[in-house]
Amino acid sequence: MNMVSHWSANVAALAVYAVAAAAHLLGMRGEATGSGAPRQPHRLARAAAYQAGLLLALLAVVSPMGYWSYRFIWARNLQDVILAIVAPALIVLGAPWRPLSRGLRLDGRLHRWDQRTAAGEADDDDAARRNRAAGWRPWPVAVAVAFCAIWWAWHLPALFDAALHSSVVYALEVASYVVVGTLLWLQLVDSPPLRPQLSPLRRVGLLLGVAASGTVLGLIRVYSSGLAYPAYLSFRHDVLSVISDQQVGGGVLWVIPLVPFSIVAVALAVGWLSEDESEATAADFDRLLRRKSAWPSRPGLR
Repeated sequence: MNMVSHWSANVAALAVYAVAAAAHLLGMRGEATGSGAPRQPHRLARAAAYQAGLLLALLAVVSPMGYWSYRFIWARNLQDVILAIVAPALIVLGAPWRPLSRGLRLDGRLHRWDQRTAAGEADDDDAARRNRAAGWRPWPVAVAVAFCAIWWAWHLPALFDAALHSSVVYALEVASYVVVGTLLWLQLVDSPPLRPQLSPLRRVGLLLGVAASGTVLGLIRVYSSGLAYPAYLSFRHDVLSVISDQQVGGGVLWVIPLVPFSIVAVALAVGWLSEDESEATAADFDRLLRRKSAWPSRPGLR
């Protein structure tokens, strides 16, 4: 069985990729040749992350992974993880919003957005304190719930098999994964000029809730002995039976998402601890400076 001999010319996917990649590159070129210096010191690294995420999402559809996702459940589940979690994470880390706005000639709207958020971006410490004081915000929680609902819905037998037989349903599945995955990561990591609304510790809690939801789904598939996706019976499995294929797919849903989720959760926790420690140290210094000296003053000295 040759696993690398099948590529597809998905016109819709190629068109979306071409527009998104070209607009970003044009925006980056305009930024590099502009009169002002770039505000993002790591803009090239961010640009590479965005382009990598975009290319990864495309390859998940047009590469042999797209072909074998119609024949093996584990390949389909791996494709889902890439489209909903890995590729959106790279896209958000790439912070492509300013270059895209330039490339798509939306500079005016972005300028108005920057004006509205300039005060908040000017003082990150005040923004962090406001986030901590505000507690849980409804929008990030709603995005996390929507991500989990869409993740579960597309892995229900009816929709999972429907996407196998209908190109329209399949396109809707791919688009919904990329969109909701991008929205989820925007609640977790900085993507200038967009910033998460929650404090780092609450973002860790949000991430743990999403990871727990996906883990439950993966465990159900791993330990289920019944056939969940009968549409895959139409393809002859040479090595794995359909049930075994389904169980391996459950392992993919269970284990692989935990890798990026764990990395981000640890980074957020470390950032929160560092921030908390730095604030405590600053408070201690402030108290020392305000405290009156216990040593008796010498005559004539103040």
